[in-house]
Amino acid sequence: MKTQDVKMYAAQQLHRLQALPDNQRRAELAKLRHGIGHAPGELPELWGSFLLEMPESFQSRSAPSAAEWAVYLALTLYAVHQQGNDRPMNCPGNTLGRAVRQLAERNSAGQDWTEASVLRRFNALATAEEITEISHHLRGMIQLLSAAKDGGIPLDYPQLAADLYELQCTDPRYAQIPANVRLQWGQDLYRDPKPAPEEKEKENGL
Repeated sequence: MKTQDVKMYAAQQLHRLQALPDNQRRAELAKLRHGIGHAPGELPELWGSFLLEMPESFQSRSAPSAAEWAVYLALTLYAVHQQGNDRPMNCPGNTLGRAVRQLAERNSAGQDWTEASVLRRFNALATAEEITEISHHLRGMIQLLSAAKDGGIPLDYPQLAADLYELQCTDPRYAQIPANVRLQWGQDLYRDPKPAPEEKEKENGL
């Protein structure tokens, strides 16, 4: 099973959610928020919310699989993120590292964003190893993104699902995969969000 399959399935589920009529969508999001703090499958009322049309290869017989955890967390956290925000909080390309950078810059009020307290929380998330611990730190981060001043900061949730899937990789042949996810978070956090001079020239028609 490939990471891309998890990402695609999460994207399909989010699209299904966003296409629902307003009242139905609000009810579905409220139901998903109840899943926070629970393991996939614990709440029967959520089975259809994350298992609908899930490929059999994602599913496990003994305990929730890495794919089930990844999709479940992405959908329940999206429901938390969307609450109180009118515009969609799922934004392709706005990875976790980029979103945290935006939050740190907003919270720093002109000061050095690298000193923002949110980065300590991000570090705690990035060093968490067990999926329930990752879930706990991630929930706090999503609540901060949702409540950001000047409006919530959106996140690429299909990419988050892919990241969460890869963070759970325990195959010794691919031991570097979780470290690569964390490295990507750091790269996105510290990448200069401003366009390079040549890109600015293109924008200005020069």
